[in-house]
Amino acid sequence: MLSVPAPPTVQQIRPAPAPLVRRREPLVRRVPLTRLRLRRRRSLDPARLYYNRTWIAATSVGAAAGALGVRRLGWPLLAVAGLLGALTWGYAAFVEPRRARLEHVELRLPRLPRGLDGLRIGHLTDLHLGFRYTERNALWGVEQMRREAPDLIVITGDLVSFQHAIPDIAAALRGISAPLGVYAVPGNHDHWEGVDDVRAALAVCGVTMLINEHRRIRRGGADLWLLGVDDLWDGSASLSATLRGVPAGAFTLLLAHAPDFVTEAAARGVDVQLSGHTHGGHLRLPLLGPLGMPRFGRRYVMGRYQVGPTALYVSRGLGGPPLRLLCPPEATIITLRRG
Repeated sequence: MLSVPAPPTVQQIRPAPAPLVRRREPLVRRVPLTRLRLRRRRSLDPARLYYNRTWIAATSVGAAAGALGVRRLGWPLLAVAGLLGALTWGYAAFVEPRRARLEHVELRLPRLPRGLDGLRIGHLTDLHLGFRYTERNALWGVEQMRREAPDLIVITGDLVSFQHAIPDIAAALRGISAPLGVYAVPGNHDHWEGVDDVRAALAVCGVTMLINEHRRIRRGGADLWLLGVDDLWDGSASLSATLRGVPAGAFTLLLAHAPDFVTEAAARGVDVQLSGHTHGGHLRLPLLGPLGMPRFGRRYVMGRYQVGPTALYVSRGLGGPPLRLLCPPEATIITLRRG
């Protein structure tokens, strides 16, 4: 009898070896998942802004009135409204974003030491390099600082909007200087794009970034304690760490990117806070105010406020998305006065 061999098992069946093919390294390496999440988180989604309900209500009423007007007066009214809308949009997108203004602000402070009376501070904020017009506005702002020659210059965050613009900081701030120094604090965009790189770029320009730190500045026989706190949104803001080593009762000037931080500053008796972050709301109309405000910039949007013992000034900033209406970019000279 012929013997029939047993069928091969699964382990015995092996495919023929494939020919050896050398795989080429991809031109673009795959980004780790954590970095993808970070990029998605750091983008400022318009849905994360707070929108003014008055604007929404006024828009609804205006749309209803426009529809009624078209029914009664016909298409010429719609054409005129469309033309006015187009002109307004063109002005907001291509004219006002590049028409920066130099604002002069005087703060009267009852606790100001006599030696600091008349101290002039140049305030720049929210350069947002990387957007259209921002480099031009930054150069203009630095030129105003040269012309005005303030005693001290401060920058309150958001120097860039995109990582590729970080090397542009050195060119935009070239030559900036002041007798008492130039200091900066980070904003949320600086953290999103790389705060260590932003800090290094500022150092090239002779600008010191303060992150939960302070500096003692002497003028006219009096001390100004300059406080620089980290960003409230994505940093590690700590006023307690910033004040460590500052004498009780000292006159303090706080740099904080987000203006809503003033609640904590007032509770700790800070005399002055300078902030940016809001860009003034970008789009403003009389009686309606700003269209939208960012996180930690909802309560104090633009200009001067008094919050308990703290005098707060919020600048409209120099950059941001190139869309502004009745809210031009700003550089500021702040003068401290006794009173």
